[in-house]
This record gives sequence, C-alpha cells and structure tokens, in this order.
Amino acid sequence: MALLSLSVGHEIASCLPLMVQFSNFLPYCGLSYIGLLTGSDVDVLTSMFVEEHKEDEDNFMSCLSYIKLGASLSVIWGLISDGVSHAVGENISTVKYELQSNQTSRWQAVAMLRHILSSASMPWELKAHVVDFLLCIASENPPKNCTDEHVDCSVYMPSLCAALQAISEVIICAPSTVVRKNAFEALKRVLADIPAPHRLNMVQALIARTDSPSMIAILLDLVRRELHTENCQAISLCNHDVLQAENNASSTISLWNAGVLELVELVLRPPKGGSPSFPEHVDSVSASLNLYRFILLTESAGKTNYTGVLSKSNLWKAYNEWLLPLRTLLTGIIADNKNDSDQLAFEIECALCPVVMVLYRCIELVEEKLRHLT
Repeated sequence: MALLSLSVGHEIASCLPLMVQFSNFLPYCGLSYIGLLTGSDVDVLTSMFVEEHKEDEDNFMSCLSYIKLGASLSVIWGLISDGVSHAVGENISTVKYELQSNQTSRWQAVAMLRHILSSASMPWELKAHVVDFLLCIASENPPKNCTDEHVDCSVYMPSLCAALQAISEVIICAPSTVVRKNAFEALKRVLADIPAPHRLNMVQALIARTDSPSMIAILLDLVRRELHTENCQAISLCNHDVLQAENNASSTISLWNAGVLELVELVLRPPKGGSPSFPEHVDSVSASLNLYRFILLTESAGKTNYTGVLSKSNLWKAYNEWLLPLRTLLTGIIADNKNDSDQLAFEIECALCPVVMVLYRCIELVEEKLRHLT
C-alpha cells in the first residue's frame, strides 16, 4: 500500500482497482480499519514477526515506518473509494463514529495518520483526504456517549506533537488554499482535543520545533482566542451564579496560568539568546505582543492574576527583559532605514509599524501598572 501510494502521483483513480485487490487480503490477515489506525493490529503483527524472525529484527524495524504508513493508507483508500472499503468489509461511517466516540482511539489514529502527512513524497491529493478525515474524527460536535473523558494524555503527547507538526507543515506547504484552510481547522480541533493541562505544553513544544514565524503567530493567536473564549465563559458563569463560578473556576480558567507568559517569552526572549530578528519575525513578535497585551488587559479588568502577569516581579521582567530591549532594537532598525530611500527599506518600515504600535501600548500599560504598585 505504501509503495504504491507513493508512486501514484495524480493517478489516484487509475489505482483504485489494484487497491481493491490488495484490500481483499486484509480480512484474511485479521486486520480491521480500527486496528490499523490505532496501531493495535500493527503491534500484533510486528510482535509475531519479530518473535519468529529474531535474526532479521533490525532489518524489519528499519521498515516499520513504511508498515505504519501502509496501515494508515489502507484506511484512507477506503475513505476515497467505497469499493475499497467494501472489499475489506468495513463501513467508513462506523469507523468515523467509533473514533469520534473514543478519545484514546482518536489520539492513536491521529498519531498514525501523521505518517502520511509527514511523507515528503506522498501525493497532495492523498494528504488532502487525510486532512478531511481528521476533520471528521476530531469533530466540533462529538457524540454524546463519548468515552475516555478523564484519560491520561501524557503517554500520547510525543506522538500527538509529531502529528501536529505534520499538520503544521501542511498548513505551510500545501499548494491548495482549501487544503491549507482545512489543515488549519484540523490543527485547531486536534489541539482542542488535548486536555488543557497539556495543551500549553504542546503549543510550547510546537513553537520550539518550528522555523516558521508565521506558524508561531498562528499558534499564539489560537491560544489568545481560547483564552478569550474561556474568559467570556467565566464572565457568563459569574453573571449567572457566582457560587457556581467559584466551584468551576479550575475548569473555566484552565488555560489562565503562568504557562501563557512562557509562550510570550519564547518569542520575545528566544532560548538561544539575543533578540528576535527582523523583518523575518514580524508575525511572531506581533502575535506575542498582542497575546501579552490581551492577558494584561483582561487580568486588569477582571481584577485577577491567574497568570501572574500583574505581579511586580513579572511586570519588571516584562519591562526590562522583553519590552525595552525590543524597543531599542526596533528604534535602531527604523533609524537605519530612514537613511535609505530604496523600496526594501520602505517595505521593512511598513512591516514594523504594527509591531511598534502594539509594543508602545504594552510599554504604556506596564508603566501604568508599575506606577500603581510603587
């Protein structure tokens, strides 16, 4: 399945008869779509082969990525063609419903599907079908009898992170606007499917592992939007029933913690040292400053300090380590560009203007808070 899929190019339809023939073997091997997507069938077959051919274990394990790629592709071909799924004796709608209803299986499926998305040689048409499938199983409206509400996510974090990285690559590289848009929606849904205590750590890991400032900006904006949503829910609860709001505070403001400030610092004070480079990091710096401003304004308006943003030490840290060095850097760049009259200098200055505006607003807000604390 894997090797044939890698070689089809744009000839998807012409390969369907051959895929039907291949799929006829799956039931005889005791393989099911759910077992292939969750990896349980792959693990069973792998264990059996390794046990019987211990002398070839190294060679076999070197091909394991192709095995997992083929396992996930077997299901995607069934999604593409009813003839393929009928050959296996599977109902794609039933598979989708089961994954929607079982969070653990859904996480395992997302992790398995990453092998298709991360393959540089895989045709974009097949990747587009994977993205569509992710949108189905990570539904915004899961079935009411959804299970595994309190399952431990930590063991799935590494594979989910790899899957989200693969989805991010589709957002950046896909030639089709529709595919990029769908991949962005899939990214949001998969992230939302991760419990809040792990979600910020996941975003932090994704930011640390991407070289794309635009992708960093997208991730930070997702965090800001979710913080806004949770804040609105908290306000609604308070207006409805103050006591109920207090009882549900931990779930309502679950993302409002010090971790969001760490996301801001990742961009404004890169782990490798120095300052962000411009104009390359305009998007990520702008998103980071907007996130910081939103947190500062929201905590001030609500007279809360869940993130610690209003503590004196954090205000001074943001002022001295994030904002003032950034102001010095941007002021120098703008001054240098004023001496140049070429088009590039003009474009750089235009790109920096939004960043400068939000930066100075952040500085004003922090200075105001510090004055009230002294």
